Amino acid sequence: MDADLMFVIGAVLSVLAMPAIVSAFADGRPPRAAAIVLLIGGVLVVVALGQKPGGLTIAEIPDMFFRVIGRVLN
Repeated sequence: MDADLMFVIGAVLSVLAMPAIVSAFADGRPPRAAAIVLLIGGVLVVVALGQKPGGLTIAEIPDMFFRVIGRVLN
């Protein structure tokens, strides 16, 4: 799995876990599953950033998303 794909999957998982965490806290239950998904997403993002030589700038993130979406659709 390349760094772009890991970053995109990790970012999407992290964003999707946030409403689940808020919902769990609002219902008064522990956010176990959401915390695990957030942890997995965070690890994927950190690993992807570690594999990217020279790091990553904010301006590259939209291009990265579109490259990954383009590869999935083609």
